[in-house]
Amino acid sequence: MFRFYSYSRRMDRLLFLFAAVLLQPCPAALAEPLPGPVPAVVDRIVDGDTIAVRARIWPGQEVRVLVRVRGIDAPERRGRCEGERGLAARAAAAMATALADGGVTLLRVEPDKYGGRVIADVRLGDGGDLASLLLAMRAVRPYHGGVRTSWCAPG
Repeated sequence: MFRFYSYSRRMDRLLFLFAAVLLQPCPAALAEPLPGPVPAVVDRIVDGDTIAVRARIWPGQEVRVLVRVRGIDAPERRGRCEGERGLAARAAAAMATALADGGVTLLRVEPDKYGGRVIADVRLGDGGDLASLLLAMRAVRPYHGGVRTSWCAPG
């Protein structure tokens, strides 16, 4: 009986340690936001709300990263319906027009909730806000987290 009890307590400790390691917050989630400004050059447009950039983080040092534009949601290129895919092409074209000069400045840079990219306020070369411009062009819609609504007609 004593051996079983001892084994059980050891297993309990191991399970506790294993759970403690697994339940640790993701390091990206703990990252401190970078206030910016961070100058960047747009390499490509991923879709209507995400761009790939080369960001200058230190003299002679650049980082390539995907940047999701804060405050907007664009339709997906691989959307659920033909209408969404058409709207996605329109949103990407609007993004290309807005970013014609290729230079941007990133502000309030933070890891996004999925960890593979960052989310940031994006300023254009003339100082204008990219999200506001795309919203004014009606190429995207406002998004502040939570559940995204469908771009496809109900039915």
